[in-house]
Amino acid sequence: MSTTLYSLLLQLLLFVRLYASPVPPQTLATTLYDVIVVGSGPAGVIIASRLSENPARNVLLLEGGGPSYWVTGGTERPAWLAGTNLSRVDVPGLYSTIYSNPSTNLLCQNKIRAYGACTIGGNAAINAGLFYEPPASDFDKYFPTGWKSSDVRPSITRLYQTQPSTNNPSVDGIYYQQSGYTAAKKWLVTNAGYTELDINANAARKTKVFGHPVYDYSNGQRGGPVISYMQTALKRPNFHLQSGAWVQRVVRTGGTATGVVVNIGGTTSTISLTTKGRVILSGGALKSPELLMKSGIGDPAVLTTLSRANQLPSTSWINNTAVGAGLFDNPNTFIEMSSPSIQAYNYQYDNPPQADKDLYLTKRSGNYAFAGGSCSFWDTVQHADGTVAGVQGGLGAAGYQAYTDAMTVTMNIYGTSGLKSSGKVVLGGTDYLPGPSGDVYYNNPQDAQDIATFIRRLFDALPGTGLTPLNLNQTSTVAQIVQYITSWTPYTRGQVNHWSSSCRIGSCVDVNTTVIGMKNLHVVDASIVAPLSVNPQMGVMIAAERAWELINKLMV
Repeated sequence: MSTTLYSLLLQLLLFVRLYASPVPPQTLATTLYDVIVVGSGPAGVIIASRLSENPARNVLLLEGGGPSYWVTGGTERPAWLAGTNLSRVDVPGLYSTIYSNPSTNLLCQNKIRAYGACTIGGNAAINAGLFYEPPASDFDKYFPTGWKSSDVRPSITRLYQTQPSTNNPSVDGIYYQQSGYTAAKKWLVTNAGYTELDINANAARKTKVFGHPVYDYSNGQRGGPVISYMQTALKRPNFHLQSGAWVQRVVRTGGTATGVVVNIGGTTSTISLTTKGRVILSGGALKSPELLMKSGIGDPAVLTTLSRANQLPSTSWINNTAVGAGLFDNPNTFIEMSSPSIQAYNYQYDNPPQADKDLYLTKRSGNYAFAGGSCSFWDTVQHADGTVAGVQGGLGAAGYQAYTDAMTVTMNIYGTSGLKSSGKVVLGGTDYLPGPSGDVYYNNPQDAQDIATFIRRLFDALPGTGLTPLNLNQTSTVAQIVQYITSWTPYTRGQVNHWSSSCRIGSCVDVNTTVIGMKNLHVVDASIVAPLSVNPQMGVMIAAERAWELINKLMV
């Protein structure tokens, strides 16, 4: 038998071993579960995996979508990956191609009114994989008692122990695409006084800092909880993963959840809890509020509308206007930066340069070993009342829209923690699908002022760097920048889809993540996470680790 054939057979045997876990629909309907987790995004995978560490618990993780990573059965990929154990999800450099070569298998199709993933791994299967530890001040300022930095420190420690991460993802140890980093370092460190540092090793510092992006990759491939937590959980006989399972609502008697209604392959049935069981919603900041509303928990005005449309099973409602309220996303601005010293790089789905393809396939190294961001940086804007707004930026690999020459890359500017604008989750269309309200961004003018101040500071440090902003005049005043970033253009007001904060601790759920008015229904995902100073993915994972501690105590 050839070595190649033997290797492929071993891969097949491994696949069968790990993914024999889906449960036949008839068994799901007749089995009682101690824990039902809805949604296999980062939070759902972590909370289900942790709760299954107790062998006495029967844990079911439900995912509406299908396979993603190769190890989950994902096979969508370009031809140049044929013969490998890689899907498009596994290759970090294919991250941005989800926009130019979209996937009907990975993306939510007619499930939400926004961009997002409905697949095993959730958005962690399609995003850049950025993995930034929030500063302790985020937890101390924006989270309630029980969720302060001292409370979540053990969760952060466990996360680092379980989830690999790196700021140098190429296995050969070389940093690639460094022309942007070099130019930005001269601009920000030399001219603007930023400090170059290891970002997560100095997580507390978020004022005038600059460094290499940190990713949750391992061995040159996309990582995340599906690769770390889930692979361990799947070896446990009490852990079950069922994909293709679209949960429609939580079944409850008053304040007690008794199960969920789910559609699998066109068949609708009820999956039930044991008498001491718990349902945990982990579908994300849009889907989890939707499921609460369609389970009769939410704003009475919304519930009335759903009832009249025959979308609610009964009139036994739990009125809570905090469900879906406070929805946050980072307001985003693209500024196209050009310099003769910049060498842009365009990722290709089907036809990468032969040398780049070979380097990745043989050594998991080179341009396709990371998502293409060359640097990240942070600053803060102080207000007269003592409050602080966080701001963040980064340089990508190439330009955007009208600015795509070989010397141009996109600078992405975010507003982060301390912003004052938010919206809510609204249900729309004949199917009442969840999406953001139209007022998520800049409904408080202070946010635009803060972000414009940040941009003006950056522009003040440009002279002598050789860098030129193309879509926003370098001499623009703060007022002119405000006008630009709040207008509708291809470069402004873009949805980053970092949705969070739509079921906040203290108003929608209590400190134990229990839905207010319920005894055994929880929300554990980005919905309960306040706006952070960094990309939210690691913060969501920390929240899931902390929620496990709290729910685990309730189940003793």
